[in-house]
Amino acid sequence: MLIYRLEGQGGVDRLALREEAMPRPGPHQIVVKVRAASLNRRDTMILNGTYPLMPRSSIVPLSDGAGEVTAIGDGVTRFAVGDRVTGSYFARWIDGRMHPGLVDQLGCTLDGMLSEYALLDEQWAVRLPDHLDWHEAATLSCAGLTAWSALTGAENPKPGQWVLVIGSGGVALFALQFAKLAGCRVAAVTSRAEKADRLRTLGADLVIATAETPEWGMKLREATGGIDIVVETGGPATFAQSLIASSLYGRIVLLTVQDQKGQSVEIPGSVYQRSLATISRVFVGSRSALEAMLAAVATHRLKPVIDGVFPFAEAREAYRHFQQGDVFGKVVIDGA
Repeated sequence: MLIYRLEGQGGVDRLALREEAMPRPGPHQIVVKVRAASLNRRDTMILNGTYPLMPRSSIVPLSDGAGEVTAIGDGVTRFAVGDRVTGSYFARWIDGRMHPGLVDQLGCTLDGMLSEYALLDEQWAVRLPDHLDWHEAATLSCAGLTAWSALTGAENPKPGQWVLVIGSGGVALFALQFAKLAGCRVAAVTSRAEKADRLRTLGADLVIATAETPEWGMKLREATGGIDIVVETGGPATFAQSLIASSLYGRIVLLTVQDQKGQSVEIPGSVYQRSLATISRVFVGSRSALEAMLAAVATHRLKPVIDGVFPFAEAREAYRHFQQGDVFGKVVIDGA
């Protein structure tokens, strides 16, 4: 089978395409024919050596992928041959709270999904909604679940509340879609004015282009009465404005604390002293949270937003496209 592994140091040249023997499942393992995989920001951090968790040597990259089960071990009870599945980002985190023994991640400390076939423990996978095609199904386990956890991790959003999303990456667009499912109103900020109509088409009630309104926080606060939940994906460049935009008791889920230049988020004291906002953090989620999210996706027949699809042989080009940053939704790599 064909498989990518990360070898050497730094950059897309680390992506080495290899031919290896087909995996054989152990008693509680499944073999998955990977039909598509997708990129997340953490994948480029792993590629460039800036990810906080040390990847295993010669790791198969990418946490997100979808495919069909082609073989199962004798002791497997959760799946049958032919089932459509995706992997769980934190493979060993089934439910409850995270603890240090559960940090293993697909595509980092465990082989991921950028291969023709993937070998997974049956506990590491979940079934997929039937209405999704393979490209859509391959986008959910990192960005989708991060957005879901950001909105529902502390308490479920209430209809009519204002949710703020930043940019047009995978997490931001999933958060927009999930917020609308919950009956919330959504404000979106984007650096590119030409993306405003696309954000409105997805359901954004208010869109601000930061190039035209760099001090957008107060404008949002005045227009909305204060944002109730901020899914803060911008980090140092946007955090201060997000805090200004928040309602008195707003909730800011801070997902990005450092930019590519190493600059960290700073809390402006003069603003925070006037606020009772809660700043919290999530890191993707458990398998049970993934299953809950997928149940909502199935019920509402939600369709993930795809920026572009690259052939398996052009995985390096997919990484390059993703890293240039001007994406609208998820970047997908077809199966081999």
